[in-house]
Amino acid sequence: MGHSHDHHHHAATYGRAFAIGIGLNLTFVAVEFSYGRVAHSLALVADAGHNLSDVLGLFLAWGAMLLSRRSPTAKRTYGLRRSSILAALANAVILLVALGAIAWEAVRRFTEPAAVAEQTVIWVAALGMVINGATAMLFHSGSQADMNVRGAFLHMLSDAAVSAGVVASALLMAKTGWQWLDPVVSLAICAVIMVGTWDLLKASLNLALDAVPEGIDLAAVEAYLGGLPNVVGVHDLHVWGMSTTEAALTTHLVMTTPNCDNGFLLRMERELHARFGIEHATIQIETGDGNSSCQCRLAEAG
Repeated sequence: MGHSHDHHHHAATYGRAFAIGIGLNLTFVAVEFSYGRVAHSLALVADAGHNLSDVLGLFLAWGAMLLSRRSPTAKRTYGLRRSSILAALANAVILLVALGAIAWEAVRRFTEPAAVAEQTVIWVAALGMVINGATAMLFHSGSQADMNVRGAFLHMLSDAAVSAGVVASALLMAKTGWQWLDPVVSLAICAVIMVGTWDLLKASLNLALDAVPEGIDLAAVEAYLGGLPNVVGVHDLHVWGMSTTEAALTTHLVMTTPNCDNGFLLRMERELHARFGIEHATIQIETGDGNSSCQCRLAEAG
């Protein structure tokens, strides 16, 4: 049994929001990096790197939506869904290299401090708070219904908070003259980014190696399938990520009385999607003696 649903309404609804958010943040990254160099503020340069990582994150979220619309071909039977996983992995590696460079420069600043133009830092970081906050609001309405949109919303909201930290450090430097606050804040920003980047690296690497996606409890999936009427065994159960937003499942169900009617399959399809977020499922049903009775294809359970 096969069927499909429309998964593209979010791409249509939030395409403009992604475009505006990316445009605003790319412009701000260039401004923040330039003024960070002029003002000798490593905190601004580090925050520019942070904001650049979020632009890449917005590209990734938007790209995942757009790629999900590409139809499968005879050569690429799953379409281009997995490219979003590869993009996430590349994104994480590039960010870790950039963080290393920023942290190295911050450590050097402790022994070779440079004068920081606090007023410039304050105004530029304050602009970042406004831009990041406004970008976050573009995704607020869909942050509860769509994982990609929620990720974009939370990422930009955290950026506004980081920019607030840069403003606070510049205000303290202007009041106290403690120039060492700039590299300290730079290292703190690196630490904040490192946490998210490391999680992104692990999650994307796991998905690239066909691990069970985060948020899906394989034992719970097996327990659900094993508890279905007439099911006496579950084996060859596999769950993996087809993309950063879609999960697939294949398994064999051993049943005392084979059941491939549409009602049974539809209920299984809806439950797998509602409970575990599994979009694609292929179930092979077998009799108690191990012989295959029928194969049931559940597709795009949206």
